[in-house]
Amino acid sequence: MKLGTEQIKELIPHREPFLFLDSVLEIEKGRMVKAEKLFSPEEFFFRGHFPGNPVVPGVILAEAMAQAGGVLFKYSFGKEVEEKGFDNAYLMGLDCCRFRTPVVPGNRVVLEVELVRRRSRVMFFSAVAFVDGKKVAEGEISAWLV
Repeated sequence: MKLGTEQIKELIPHREPFLFLDSVLEIEKGRMVKAEKLFSPEEFFFRGHFPGNPVVPGVILAEAMAQAGGVLFKYSFGKEVEEKGFDNAYLMGLDCCRFRTPVVPGNRVVLEVELVRRRSRVMFFSAVAFVDGKKVAEGEISAWLV
């Protein structure tokens, strides 16, 4: 199943300029999501990171991976979450993050996020980001429902 920006906005609260997903390419309930983001040269952060040599900040890549995890979780468990009275999921932790190759303006990043486990209100994800099939970033993400 593919999802566009408007469908993504129905699942997570992020909005421009802090929405870092353009589309969902593939999603399997309770298991995995594959999403993408094209980092255009007009992105707000390129003006200061770094002038003359723009690079997507690692924290933005981590945020994009976390947003993909949020889409997966809400798509998989949205009704359950609402029935239990939870409003949102918040980032709890980033572990083992590695940034292997700079991501630059014009790069299309494919984010693959897998739900590793869920314990009550806490969920754990494994995430990898690719540009042209080459791994550019990875990490473990945890989030909790509030």
